[in-house]
Amino acid sequence: MAAIPPIGAVIIPVTPFQQNCTLLWNTSTMEGVFVDPGGEADRLISEAQKHGVKVKEIWITHGHLDHAGGAMQVAEKLGVQIIGPHIDDKFWCDSIVEAWGKYGVTDCDNCVPDRWLNDGDKLYLGDIAFDVVHTPGHTPGHVVIINKDLELALVGDVLFQGSIGRTDFPKGNHQDLIDSITKKLWPYGDNIRFVPGHGPMSTFGNERQTNPFVADKKFG
Repeated sequence: MAAIPPIGAVIIPVTPFQQNCTLLWNTSTMEGVFVDPGGEADRLISEAQKHGVKVKEIWITHGHLDHAGGAMQVAEKLGVQIIGPHIDDKFWCDSIVEAWGKYGVTDCDNCVPDRWLNDGDKLYLGDIAFDVVHTPGHTPGHVVIINKDLELALVGDVLFQGSIGRTDFPKGNHQDLIDSITKKLWPYGDNIRFVPGHGPMSTFGNERQTNPFVADKKFG
């Protein structure tokens, strides 16, 4: 992903699930954050060093193993705090080791955030503010991180190009997910580009036209 002044960003797929961890930074200060460091902590840290980014925080969209499984290692190695998700995902954050164990993966930790997020909170990258939007459905404590001026959103597993997040996990809810997307995300505008938890980027406008789950025509 090309740099978006005054924001720089690179997407780093991690874990066997190829989850999109995003390294996001303020180009004027070179201070940055990792969004959803699901694993491969050393590789992520090397990527930050390669781009000359000083990581200040870790932001988590939700507590699933492939999004939060590497957060503790990165936080400990860099001496930074973990911010998010919403506290309703605590049970997911507390079960990461158990979940990865089913796949034979041991290089992970349960995630213990320094601060939980709520709908309407702000996250800051220097003087650049991001909105926190509570978007339950895929998980009950999922949040989306979005900046309308930059036309950029980090949506975790809420929305994908041509699809939406699964809702068959514990405490998932299909209608909640549809409402989160159509009532909370669409008002930000069609031009918002989003980084999903997996796969390629898209825009809200493209998904409103073509996504079979949440396209405008589906709702009349």
